[in-house]
This record gives sequence, structure tokens and C-alpha cells, in this order.
Amino acid sequence: MTCQTYSLFVLSVIMIYFGRFGNSLILAQLQNDIDQLKADFNSSHSDVADGGPIFTEKLINWTEKNEKRIILSQIVSMYLEMLQNTDKSKAHVRHISEELYTLKKSLPDGLKKMKDLMDLSKLQMTDLKIQRKAVNELFSVLQKLVETSTSSKRKRSQSQRRCKC
Repeated sequence: MTCQTYSLFVLSVIMIYFGRFGNSLILAQLQNDIDQLKADFNSSHSDVADGGPIFTEKLINWTEKNEKRIILSQIVSMYLEMLQNTDKSKAHVRHISEELYTLKKSLPDGLKKMKDLMDLSKLQMTDLKIQRKAVNELFSVLQKLVETSTSSKRKRSQSQRRCKC
């Protein structure tokens, strides 16, 4: 698969993943629109393959459905941002933008979650005040962690009990 086909693949996966396209005819139209967009961006240029894929490689590390929804939300936002600066008089650009916008409405706001992660990464854990706050919150954090792991175990055991296969 070439690098330019990755963008089609990612866009197709995003749209199929969220059930937007149960009809292959619509997906075929979208593929045609993306092919036209590739021509607009001259994506067959040799530098497209440099450095490998930009989105599909990131998706590999996001395995859980809710995790994927967060990263896909960000990817869809980036496509929408990219398409804002293109010629909206072209039908294929409008169609792709409309479909992405519809998908975006069905996705969680990953930007807030991403900001939370960035804020956490910026915490200066060598700062004594930060350390005191962290120690003060440690029990609550551990409680949340235990609640999360027990609820997922409970869900698994409930589904195992229900299924008498």
C-alpha cells in the first residue's frame, strides 16, 4: 500500500468504524471524491512516502474502542482543518467535508482529553508543592483505578455468565 492510499484507508476506516457508510455505493462515491482530492494535492509526488504514514501508524497503539474514538476525533478534526483551506467550490471537497463534519458530531471531544494529557505531561514532579498535592490525591487516584479495573472485570464476568455457548 502506498502512502497516498493510507489517507484513503484511514478515511474509509474512520467512516466505516462509526457506521456512517453501510452502503458501499456511498463509500465508492467517497473514494472517487478522495481520488479527486489526491489529484488536487498532487499526492502522487515522491515526497509523500518520506517518513511513512502520519495517521495510520498512530492508530496501531489505540486498541480499545473508546480510545480509538478519541484519536479518530483528533484525526477527523485535522482533516477538517486541512480542508478549510481548499477550494470549496469543488463538489468533491464539499462532499468529503460534509461527511467528516457529520462524523465529527458523533465523536467525543478528544481535544479536551488531549489537553488534559498535555497538562499532566507538563507537571513539574520535582516541585515540592506539586508533590504535596499529588500525595494528598494519591488515595483518591488509587480508588478510581481500582473502581475502573473492577468494573471492567465485572463486565467480563457478567458476559461470561450470560453466554452459555
